[in-house]
Amino acid sequence: MASTTRITVTLPSDQVAELRKLTDNVSGYVAEAVARQIRHQLLGDDLRRHEEEHGGFTEEELAEARAKIFGTAGTTQRTDAA
Repeated sequence: MASTTRITVTLPSDQVAELRKLTDNVSGYVAEAVARQIRHQLLGDDLRRHEEEHGGFTEEELAEARAKIFGTAGTTQRTDAA
C-alpha cells in the first residue's frame, strides 16, 4: 500500500458539492486528479525541453503523435484556441 499523508485542502463550496455528487471517495478522486495534473505538467516540461534542444515538432511528427494517441479518427487537422 502506498504511503499517504493527511492534509487539509480548501475548496469552493460548489466544487465540494459537485465532488460529493460524483464520488463517495473524495480523497481518492482528488488524488487521481492531482496525479493526472502532475503527469500533464511533467509531460509539458519534457516536450518544452525537447523542443528547446531539437526545435519545434514538424506537422508530420504532430500528425503521427495524434494518430498514436487518438487513432486514425484523431488525425484530422485541429486548431486549438490555447
